[in-house]
Amino acid sequence: MRIGLVGAGRIGAFHAATLNGLAAVDQVVVADADASRAEMVAKDLGLEFAPGVDEVLGSGIDAFVIAAATAAHAELIGKAVAAGIPTFCEKPVALDLAETQKVVALVEASEVPVHIGFQRRFDLGYQSAREQVASGTLGFIHHIRANTNDAFPPPAEYIATSGGFFRDCTVHDFDILRFVTGGEVVSVFATGANRGEPFFGEYGDVDAAAALLTLDDGTFAAVSGTRYNAAGHDVRMEVLGSLGSIAVGLDEHTALKSAEAGVTFPGGEPHATFMDRFRPAYVAELTAFTEVVAGTREVPCTVRDALQAFRIADACELSRREQRVVLLEEIGA
Repeated sequence: MRIGLVGAGRIGAFHAATLNGLAAVDQVVVADADASRAEMVAKDLGLEFAPGVDEVLGSGIDAFVIAAATAAHAELIGKAVAAGIPTFCEKPVALDLAETQKVVALVEASEVPVHIGFQRRFDLGYQSAREQVASGTLGFIHHIRANTNDAFPPPAEYIATSGGFFRDCTVHDFDILRFVTGGEVVSVFATGANRGEPFFGEYGDVDAAAALLTLDDGTFAAVSGTRYNAAGHDVRMEVLGSLGSIAVGLDEHTALKSAEAGVTFPGGEPHATFMDRFRPAYVAELTAFTEVVAGTREVPCTVRDALQAFRIADACELSRREQRVVLLEEIGA
C-alpha cells in the first residue's frame, strides 16, 4: 500500500513513522508547505519526498493522510475526494461550523471513505468503557466526568489559529463522550478563565475551562481541562452507573497524587504529552485506516462524527461567551 502524507510537523512526522512501521504499508510519500521540512522527515525515515500536495496526489498513492495545519484541512479533503482517494484527516475537519458542514455534504455525496482522527476511540480503556456501558453491567449511567489537562501550554502562534479551547482541546472529550455512551448532547453550560499567559486572552481564548453537558437520556457529563498541569498530561474519564463505576486512564502513570496517608498509588512516571499517553491508540488508529483503504473495515470515525463533536464545542464556546445554557438545536446540524 502506497500512502501520501501532507504535513511534516510534530504530529505529521509521528504519523509518517507510524505508517512506515505498518505491515500493510509499502511506501509513504511526504510533503509539507515547508518543502525542506518534508524532505528532512522523508530522509530521516527513509521515505519518499514530494515537493507539494499535487505531486503527492498524482504519485499513484492508494490513500492520503492529512496532518497539515487546520486551515488547510477542508481544501485537502476536497482534493482527495475529487481524486477518489481514501483519506485520513486529523481533527478538525475545518476551522468553522459552516465549512465543516460543506465538507460533510461533499464527502457524503461521494463514495470516498474519509476517516477523521479522534484517536481516543482506539484506546483500550475507552473501548472497554463503551462495552461496559452498552452491556448494561454498570446499570444506568447518571454522571460522567472527563478531563483533558495538558502539562504545558502550546506556543502563542498555535493558539492564534487553534479555534479556541473547546474546539481544539475538549473536542476530544466531546467525541469520546458520544463514543462511550452512544448518546447525544442536548444542552451545555460552559465557562472558562485565563490565569496564565496573557496571549490566550489576546486571542479571545482561555487556558482553563469547564462545561456541564446534558445527554438525551438525562445523563450529566462534567468536562474540564487546562493548559497548565505541570504534574503531567492527564486525560481521564469516570463513568458512574447505578450498578458500578469505572475510570479510564487511572493507572500508574496518572498525573495525580493522593492526599491520604500511606497511599502510594499511582507511583509511576506521569505522561508528559498526548503522544506519550496515546501512542498505542495512534498506531491502532492508522492500522484501522489501512483496513478502510483495503475495504475490509467501515470508517470508524466519520466526518459526521466530527461535525457532531464540533457542534458541541461551538455550543460550549457560545455558552462561555454569553454565560447561558445553550441548546444543541441552536447550533446548525
